[in-house]
Amino acid sequence: QAQLVVSGGGLVQAGGSLTLSCASSGSIDSFGAVAWYRQVPGKQREWVASINNSGSTRYVQSAKGRLTISRDIARNTVYLVMNSLTPEDTADYYCGLINTDAQIYWGQGIPVTVSS
Repeated sequence: QAQLVVSGGGLVQAGGSLTLSCASSGSIDSFGAVAWYRQVPGKQREWVASINNSGSTRYVQSAKGRLTISRDIARNTVYLVMNSLTPEDTADYYCGLINTDAQIYWGQGIPVTVSS
């Protein structure tokens, strides 16, 4: 039943930064984990980063050292801070709230385009 509003995407030059936000209408702390995924047309959706309800984070190898997932419990918002972006980061990005049954509640995809 959670409604997710994603913002912060856009066009950026290689080496630049963007911050994505995913605001939930409900408590994100009630979910087991929240995560970011990305998808390129014609490719499978790729998991990028996640943070569980204890604050532990995990990342896909290509994101380590460049992308950071965080959460603001009070604002029911999840963030993805993206630094040192490359054209390979170009994709539609999705946030997902993962419940205890491993069901994922998706936000709308938001495009990130990195030019070179």
